Amino acid sequence: MACGTCSTGKDGQPKGCKSNGTCGTDSCNKLTVFDWLANMSLPNGEKPFDWVEVRFKNGRKEYYKNTENLTLAIGDVVATQAQSGHDIGMVTLSGELVRVQMKRKKVSEKPEVLQKIYRKASQKDIDIWSEARDREEAMKVKARQFAIDLKLKMKISDIEFQGDASKATFYYTAEERVDFRELIKLFAREFRTRIEMKQVGFRQEAARLGGIGSCGRELCCSTWLTDFRSVSTSAARYQQLSLNPQKLAGQCGKLKCCLNYELDSYLDALKSIPKPEIKLYTQKGTAVCQKTDIFQGHLWYAYEGEWMNWHKITKDQANEIIALNKKKQKVVSLEEYATELIEDTKTEFENVVGQDSLTRFDSPKGNKKRKNNRNSRNRNNKSNNTPKNTNKNNNPNSKNNNNKRRRKPQNNKNNAK
Repeated sequence: MACGTCSTGKDGQPKGCKSNGTCGTDSCNKLTVFDWLANMSLPNGEKPFDWVEVRFKNGRKEYYKNTENLTLAIGDVVATQAQSGHDIGMVTLSGELVRVQMKRKKVSEKPEVLQKIYRKASQKDIDIWSEARDREEAMKVKARQFAIDLKLKMKISDIEFQGDASKATFYYTAEERVDFRELIKLFAREFRTRIEMKQVGFRQEAARLGGIGSCGRELCCSTWLTDFRSVSTSAARYQQLSLNPQKLAGQCGKLKCCLNYELDSYLDALKSIPKPEIKLYTQKGTAVCQKTDIFQGHLWYAYEGEWMNWHKITKDQANEIIALNKKKQKVVSLEEYATELIEDTKTEFENVVGQDSLTRFDSPKGNKKRKNNRNSRNRNNKSNNTPKNTNKNNNPNSKNNNNKRRRKPQNNKNNAK
């Protein structure tokens, strides 16, 4: 879904909104929330909720109280209260849904310091804000060079100007504690503005910058994911994934957040499956688990010493054998249970296309054979119809030779006369 300004240019390339996702219609913003209560009217006597959600650069959202009773709609650019001066942001949500979002994010409706909206942004405010935004990229390049010159183990990932261009916030990531007092002096001397340094985690950095994941879609943290839960390698083990850090790590360098999405389903399925370290004791020998299919409920066991021969049984059969082993009883062998498991290896595919086959546009293979047979028959017919070799056909001078033979007796008669 895109707004009207995200059309294509003359050469077919996408124009884009050219404001890093701050579209006026709020249709391609980061972390946007659909206002499903917008078309619903309030009951009689109820006043609309006077708090609004305002979004700033790269998905940063704050909640402000509309003390001036301004008529605000989604997409309006407003001037909001800041620690010193004012900031410029865009309204992304209003009405009763803001109350739900504040309760979800644990934002109090009666804070100690009330943040409010001053006014709708004028053209002068927007011009100052856009000029400050244009300076951010060049400043980021210089700031990174200053940090390299001072040999600081930190990475400056982003810079955000306040709406009135009176303060610049530098977001950085670092694995250890960094002493950046000398760096701030260089920034203040070079950029001529108030400097604020703010450390963010690697996941927050990826969420601010955005990107494309290995699945081919935009990163979850930059589009809809707001809370970052800890991800451990046990999540990959439960899902039987190979512990390859190159495949399990995201663009932030940490384990992918999507490892937690299906973890609950795997944990529920593993409750009825015996643990792989439990051995099965039979009269034939001791069997060890080699492989587990969680959702189909199948397990593969092999006898000690016969590791190449695997026997497939169901989870119910494995639990039954384990229950007998706890009673100090042994079954005869796993083959008895494996023979009871009948596999249906025949797969029937449905024709979703209808009666049409996938090779309906291909030329039939039999035509070439028919053409070759026809050509061979024609050649044989021509060879049978042609006359046998004669002297006239083989020797082009045969007529002249016959004439010479006929003339010889005439010459003899003339000579006799």
